[in-house]
Amino acid sequence: MTIEAPPTAHQSPSERTFHGDTVTDEFAWLMNKEDPATIAYLEAENAWTEKATAHLDDVRQRVFQEIRSRTQETDLSVPTRKGAHWYYTRTVEGKQYGIHCRVPVRPGETDPPLQSDNSAEEILLDGNELARDKEFFALGTFDVSPDGNWLAYSTDFAGDERFTLKIKNLRTGEVLADEITDAFYGSAWSADGSVLFYITVDEAWRPYRVWRHVVGETTDTIIYEEPDERFWVGVDLTRSEKFIVIDAQSKITSEVRVIPADQPEAEPALIAERVQGVEYSVEHHGHRFLILHNRDAEDFALACTSVDNPGEWIELIPHEPGTRLESVDAFARHVVVSLRRDGLTGLRVMTDGSTDRYDMPFPEPIYSVGLAGNPEYDTSSVRISYTSLVTPESVYDVDLVTRAMTLRKQKPVLGGYDPADYEQFREWATAPDGTRVPISIVARKNTPRNGDNPAVLYGYGSYEHSIDPYFSIARLSLLDRGVVFAIAHVRGGGELGRGWYKHGKMLAKKNTFTDFVACAEALVRARWTSAARLVARGGSAGGLLMGAVANLAPEAFAGIVAEVPFVDPLTSILDPSLPLTVTEWEEWGNPLESPEVYAYMKSYSPYENVAKLRYPQILAVTSLNDTRVLYHEPTKWIARLRAVAPDGTYLLKTEMGAGHGGPSGRYDSWKEEAFVLSWILDVVKAV
Repeated sequence: MTIEAPPTAHQSPSERTFHGDTVTDEFAWLMNKEDPATIAYLEAENAWTEKATAHLDDVRQRVFQEIRSRTQETDLSVPTRKGAHWYYTRTVEGKQYGIHCRVPVRPGETDPPLQSDNSAEEILLDGNELARDKEFFALGTFDVSPDGNWLAYSTDFAGDERFTLKIKNLRTGEVLADEITDAFYGSAWSADGSVLFYITVDEAWRPYRVWRHVVGETTDTIIYEEPDERFWVGVDLTRSEKFIVIDAQSKITSEVRVIPADQPEAEPALIAERVQGVEYSVEHHGHRFLILHNRDAEDFALACTSVDNPGEWIELIPHEPGTRLESVDAFARHVVVSLRRDGLTGLRVMTDGSTDRYDMPFPEPIYSVGLAGNPEYDTSSVRISYTSLVTPESVYDVDLVTRAMTLRKQKPVLGGYDPADYEQFREWATAPDGTRVPISIVARKNTPRNGDNPAVLYGYGSYEHSIDPYFSIARLSLLDRGVVFAIAHVRGGGELGRGWYKHGKMLAKKNTFTDFVACAEALVRARWTSAARLVARGGSAGGLLMGAVANLAPEAFAGIVAEVPFVDPLTSILDPSLPLTVTEWEEWGNPLESPEVYAYMKSYSPYENVAKLRYPQILAVTSLNDTRVLYHEPTKWIARLRAVAPDGTYLLKTEMGAGHGGPSGRYDSWKEEAFVLSWILDVVKAV
């Protein structure tokens, strides 16, 4: 195919009218995924993007090789003990997917083996064998029964997150005839491994039913169905293996039920009825349920209630404004609370039956820490994961009694990586309303602040999801070319607590966008970079951020990367038949019912507000089978940009066989990242 110019969309427009406002959408025809003309258009866009970036082929290949050469391709995760086995995942050079394995615990063995014992290794699941010649492959559930005899696993070969659930007999290696389609993430085994609880989705992709499946039988039973379309359901087995937990959650409200794991036929028992605006979660700990909640506690508090007769919530950790309690994990003699304070994550340890508690200390000024892989209940040590912008992901085992930390493994970075060659900083921007917004920055050591450095500013800012400092091998290909990398911790995320989130959602959503622009301006003012050498990057709801700032402050950026971007939010949220729409109303507002919400969303929607501006260069990346942000949002956006502001450079790349996370295999993911990074390097003139 010879492509001389970007494709042009010529089809009949459509109209929508809400609250007396009529809008013409000239590119609505691109929403029809089944129309051959739509597929042809996407393929033409891909061909144009390939042509427009052909001059970067050598750079792209070099960046890919850099990522690959720095990665230890044949590797092993730190084994995690559960019962009589050590469980781990290993990768093999040249293979796309991980191999899930286990080995028996040797007599007297307490430390995890740091290399696999091939003679004793049992392969539970080989992702490469499952994927074979498939274009896409993802695991949804990987769940070993308490007795270690059964494995429940689910697969997706399209990227649409509709999983097929299967059961494997680990004693014989046989995959049973039991097969469940349209399953969602998550499952839970009964105590004896005879029953599996799982979840299915409705037509809008909402997980709404919990089922009970008896291994070997063909008829399953619905044990809970959530009628409220705002709510998702989940299912899990407590670490103690005493209770099946069924939770129903909207964006702002929770309700939890439990079933004794040794009585899988029992009816789910309600812990506390839902109250609009009250969120709570339940963790079993001996004679009590631990309740993490926000009842009269914006940043959450910890309470407990009786297992035998759940009722009154007895306070354990009172609400402390500014300290956001995020989750609680119970062990036989300890409780560990994951929290967030001053923009940093942390872990607080409480000793059972004692007032003794402490917060784990960490050495760097900017870092991320969290619990990782702790399936054992009766233990006095926990495993944590620690990283920063300069420290590769590190796995520690922490003795909860002595407080000693033992480093089990730090992610290898080949090629002579030295953290001392890089520096990380915390800067602050001031938003138009006076709010101070944190920025995390990493650069090569002694990078001059002369205003001439190329830079990338990353942002998200929705759902209380925090973009904490993290290490990236791929990012080294930017840093080593003199590019400064920064994260804008804008409102709408959770970096500074629940209030930080609330002031970046609903009718305060524009704070997210103005915060990001303020961060870009702060980087320029501090002479880290200049607008002519700054690229903004974000994905999904962060893609909405990218589209919004493109309209709000196009002069602040040289380029914008928007990955699976939510750039046509008003059109999507006006259609309750689309996946996720109803559940999203508590995040964005309901424009169907509220003229105020409709007008507010229309005022910031990237697609609605494309104008004849001098836009920065824009690269949009999407996936045809994405069920979270549908492919047509960025497709329509790029088409409208070309039509309204034709002097700009706009590229669209669509993965024709992937979902929200993009390509599934690690080598394919590296190639995709190399494509994006080479485009960025070209825009900021750092090739």
